[in-house]
Amino acid sequence: MKPILLFSATTTLFAATPALAQPAGNGEWMWHSGWGWGGMIFGGGLLMAAFWVVVIVLIVLLVRRLGGSAPTHHPDQARPTALDVLRERYARGEIDKQEYEERRGTLSD
Repeated sequence: MKPILLFSATTTLFAATPALAQPAGNGEWMWHSGWGWGGMIFGGGLLMAAFWVVVIVLIVLLVRRLGGSAPTHHPDQARPTALDVLRERYARGEIDKQEYEERRGTLSD
C-alpha cells in the first residue's frame, strides 16, 4: 500500500512542476513574476529528492522480494537418512520403543 501512495504523491509532484515553466496570465514567465531563481532551485531540489527516494525505495523492495530465505542446509551436507529421522523421532518421544523397533526392522530389510 505504501509504494502506491508514494507513487501517487510523486506523480502528482511531477505533474505540477510544468506549471513553473508556464507563462503567467500576464504573458510573463513564472520566475519573472516573483518566484525568482530561488523558486526554481527549491522546486528542482524537491524533485531531485523525490526522484532519489523513489529509486531507493524501489531498489529496497526489489532486493527484499528477490532475496528470499537462506537454504536450511548446506549443499555439501548430506541429507538425513530415513533411519536418522526415525532415531530423532524416537529421541524426541514421538514414537515408543515398540514402534521404533518395528520401523527400524522394516527399514533394515
